[in-house]
Amino acid sequence: MWMVYTGIGLGIALALPALYLLTCIRVLNEYERGVIFRLGRAIPKPKGPGLIMVFGPVDRMMRVDLRTITKVIEPQDIITKDNVSVRVNAVLYFRVTDPMRSVLEVADFLFATSQVALTTLRSTLGQAELDDLLTERDKVNRRLQEIIDGHTEPWGVKVSVVEVKDVDLPEPMKRSMAHQAEAERDRRAKVINAEGEFQAADKLRQAAQIMTPYPMAMQMRYLQTLTEVASERNSTIIFPLPIELLGPFLKHGQDGASAAALTNRQPEDASLGAKNPAQPEKTIGVGATPTTVDGNGL
Repeated sequence: MWMVYTGIGLGIALALPALYLLTCIRVLNEYERGVIFRLGRAIPKPKGPGLIMVFGPVDRMMRVDLRTITKVIEPQDIITKDNVSVRVNAVLYFRVTDPMRSVLEVADFLFATSQVALTTLRSTLGQAELDDLLTERDKVNRRLQEIIDGHTEPWGVKVSVVEVKDVDLPEPMKRSMAHQAEAERDRRAKVINAEGEFQAADKLRQAAQIMTPYPMAMQMRYLQTLTEVASERNSTIIFPLPIELLGPFLKHGQDGASAAALTNRQPEDASLGAKNPAQPEKTIGVGATPTTVDGNGL
């Protein structure tokens, strides 16, 4: 009988250490590390990944995730450098690079990192103007990343990316920016139209210089234009008549008008030059006896 009790006691004695060892087994994933505290003091190097032993209650383990964590920063009301009130939110990407410091240097690195990002977002964007915030987003994001990473580096946390997601503007500011964009588009359209007119005028000038020594080139171009117009099946064709074709007729008309004017002028001159026979001629001599001459003599 005593052998039975001895066997039972021996089995229990062997089962208890085995059961204890089974409860000490921990499995860490590839992206996890375990910081072990033995009797309150941290072991210099973290454990993992894989199978590790944690001898409780002497040892206490804290799991640290090494994957990239995404944190959305809630919207913040910010007044920019040029006194414009905007509402801004952002997204933060960070990961733990040193598990020991993330546990020993800060109580909760997740909460601490989010609060640093929140205050940095308010202070940094408050020093930027609205135009920089809208047009130079990459520069603002890079500056935020550098400042936040400088604060979290002693905690073993690496901030990789900070992105400003949304910039909500007041309605009056949106309307003003819409008017400004419309005016800018109108200005560009007018400039492009003016440049097109300038280039067209320059090409026409060059074409005129080429055609000037060859008048027949203009006639050929004119006939080509008539051919193109007639090919479109139009019922009406405007036929412009070059003024050069009317030149001989105009010149002949001017010559006829000049001849008629000369013909009308000659009889008038003859009538003015003829003498009236009924009127006697008088000759007054200076220093001599005046004499009157008529048709019969003295």
